[in-house]
Amino acid sequence: MENGTRLNDHLRALYGEPAAGIAMDRLSALMDAYSGRISQPGLDRLNQRDVLLITYGDQISQVGESPLQTLAEFCKVYLSGVVSGIHILPFFPFSSDDGFSVIDYLTIDPALGNWQDIERFRQNFFLMFDAVINHTSVQSDWFQEFLRGDPRYRDYFISVPDGADLSVVVRPRALPMLTSFEVGGQRHNIWTTFSPDQVDLNYANPDVLLEMINILLAYAERGARLIRLDAIAFLWKTYGTTCLHLPQTHRVIQLIRAVLDRAAPHVLLITETNVAHTDNLSYFGNGKNEAQLVYNFGLPPLVLHTLLTGSAEILSDWASALSLPSGPVTFFNFLASHDGIGLNPARGILSSAQIDALVEGTLKHGGLVSYKNNPDGTTSPYELNINYFDALSNPGGAEPEELQADRFMASQAILLAFIGMPGIYFHSLLGSRGWREGVNLSGHNRTINRQKCVRVELEAQLGQAGSLRHNVFYRYAHLLRLRAAQPAFDPYGNMTVLDAGPQLFAVLRSTADSPPVVCLQNVTSRSQSIPSPLRLAPGVVSGEVVDLVSGQVVNSANELQFGPYQTRWLTGLRPN
Repeated sequence: MENGTRLNDHLRALYGEPAAGIAMDRLSALMDAYSGRISQPGLDRLNQRDVLLITYGDQISQVGESPLQTLAEFCKVYLSGVVSGIHILPFFPFSSDDGFSVIDYLTIDPALGNWQDIERFRQNFFLMFDAVINHTSVQSDWFQEFLRGDPRYRDYFISVPDGADLSVVVRPRALPMLTSFEVGGQRHNIWTTFSPDQVDLNYANPDVLLEMINILLAYAERGARLIRLDAIAFLWKTYGTTCLHLPQTHRVIQLIRAVLDRAAPHVLLITETNVAHTDNLSYFGNGKNEAQLVYNFGLPPLVLHTLLTGSAEILSDWASALSLPSGPVTFFNFLASHDGIGLNPARGILSSAQIDALVEGTLKHGGLVSYKNNPDGTTSPYELNINYFDALSNPGGAEPEELQADRFMASQAILLAFIGMPGIYFHSLLGSRGWREGVNLSGHNRTINRQKCVRVELEAQLGQAGSLRHNVFYRYAHLLRLRAAQPAFDPYGNMTVLDAGPQLFAVLRSTADSPPVVCLQNVTSRSQSIPSPLRLAPGVVSGEVVDLVSGQVVNSANELQFGPYQTRWLTGLRPN
């Protein structure tokens, strides 16, 4: 009854009466239809063993197999015991944006495989599905019927009247916000936030919301453990506003959460909102009514800044101020993904000059920069399009590859030390470099970090001792296995930033009932030392401790040495 009351409250807030009552009847019937169809594997909370691989469904190919089949087999062989979950980026039929312009939300792209191939992954991993619900492809049946004048779809999309106040709408890209289409013999300006091929859905129409809830429940039925709400911050549109983070958007998320709590309580929501950090945190709601995880978008640019400058001061200050609203929520931490490195989350944390330095470094290292339109007509850098390895190390520079790998692994060790669940992009885990040729072929900046691999070639490189792929992958796998064995890395545990000087990033990870781990990371290319770990965490560190990474036993009262970019995780400690 309590859950039903919440659903009614959300619908009334969005649509008023009598529309809310009609929508509630239909929503109840929809949830009843899924009753018994969604398996309930239990409510096991995330733990330190949970790490998500981010990958495209066609990331690896092999002659005679569907790409999803090849990917599932590769992950089984190489990643069992290394990661626990797989985020397969949109695997539906699409018309552009590498999957994010969805034509059909409930069909597997035949070029990738079928639902049986998706099921293969679940034998060894849990899955995260994408819910690309802000917009759909212009080739979708919904939009095509809208263009033909079908009354059912008349209000599925937003036809913007002349004179509508769009002056303060926040723009994520430097593209026109409206696209002209012929509808019933007349030209209409249709809202297209991200591209002319990606037409925004109209959530002021309850039919659209109910369609999407049906799709989300279908994903739960198909085995999704997490559902990623793509570009969710832009969902609701109201003329005269920014159309970003509107109260109605949060209500929609709260409604979706309430539906899943009732119909599929094991499914977790994760919101993708590449915005300022404080706005990003708002998608936790009150800690119990919106997303269980939010992308920690501030981390990629701040870790990049840290390792390029050799100073962890800003990263440490920022991390010290991180807080979560409740026990059941946490961060989804990542450094690289299919997208670029967003700059908006760093604004207000890094200075304009520091952000400009990241832009200049990206261009120097062969990367690209994407821009967004501002309300005053100007543009500003929005995203760095570059492979994360290359962002840290110039591909055309003279540095030894081993030092470059050390710097890259330092960045990944910082990621793994943070409170939350880590997400690792395929190309980071496998030691890839940027693919500038792909940009030339596609004409899209983000393609630089989206190269596809041939399995036989990839496995040959992984098997070649001394190769970059071999070096990065097996070092990464070692860290992940160490992390999985330490309950102190619980995603809902504690993280205390320690003062080890600007040359080291230092955090204490702990839970109430397990030995803590002190994570120490040299962020410079020079050898460093600290007088003793004992001084960093008095009352916690004492006696002999073990550096998990090297296996070395050290006396916590003695000076501790660090080679360039060296990672040390100290344990054998006593809890407070």
